[in-house]
Amino acid sequence: MGERRYAGPIIDAHHHLWDLSLGRHPWLAGQGIGALGDIGYLRRDYLIADLLADMAGQGVTGSVHVEALWDRSRDPAEETAWLEGLDRPGQIAGRYIASVPLAAANAEATLERQLAASPRVIGVRETIRWHPDPARRWTEHQVLADPAWRRGLALLRRHGLVLELLMNPYQAQDLAALAAEHPEQRFIVNHCGSPLDRDAEGLARWRDGLRAMAARPNIAIKLSNASAYAPDTSVEALRQVVLPILEIFGPARCLFGTDFPVARRTMTYAAICDSIRTILQPFTAAEQRAVFHDNAARIYNFPEQDLTS
Repeated sequence: MGERRYAGPIIDAHHHLWDLSLGRHPWLAGQGIGALGDIGYLRRDYLIADLLADMAGQGVTGSVHVEALWDRSRDPAEETAWLEGLDRPGQIAGRYIASVPLAAANAEATLERQLAASPRVIGVRETIRWHPDPARRWTEHQVLADPAWRRGLALLRRHGLVLELLMNPYQAQDLAALAAEHPEQRFIVNHCGSPLDRDAEGLARWRDGLRAMAARPNIAIKLSNASAYAPDTSVEALRQVVLPILEIFGPARCLFGTDFPVARRTMTYAAICDSIRTILQPFTAAEQRAVFHDNAARIYNFPEQDLTS
């Protein structure tokens, strides 16, 4: 087992960037998303310089930008083109998880534009976050069963792209079944599988969902924004969210991520890194490095020479 806290390189597998002057993020401009509550703290630009300031001193050598809900009435490839215009060091924002509405009739054309916009595009994210409580619901039910959506999914396999999913535990069983049907497709679950229902029934549903998904070797999961689902930000509270995931999926299929700046609601960047280091300390050095760095380097195909320790 591990004897020391992790002090090696980190890849942050989940963060966002935005420039509010572009007027491309209506959810930040006042419309919001009900399930997120008060997002006033997010209504400021978050650019490379802001990200680097938050990352300072943490050993971050690479990171993955995840689509930030660019105006859905516009071409999603605009976001990728904007990202390409940003100056960044090394592999910071070195890979992109882009937006492609897979059920749309123009999904193939949109995906082609995304891939043409940047070689950093390594995958696509879809939101399938249904919940029986309308206040916690972002999408309609049965997205994964939609024939049009499944046709879009086939496009990702053709290009070797990962599919990331912002979901709730209610979708876990369906995702496990989908992954069994498509063993060549890699799926990555965002934000600990979103265990937002903290009563006994909700936690049981979450754990059952984790076990179902972990049974499929082509599903991985991010330990991102764990504090959004913990009763407080103590290490012990965070451990109750993170440890079940590590135990069920194993360190080889868990990825460190911050979800910054969204996660700033509850924790600083440094505090997130420090807490996960503490939680992972009982694991072996190789397992700690896998979660913090190696799994993301492999899954997102980062160039080794640019990820110096």
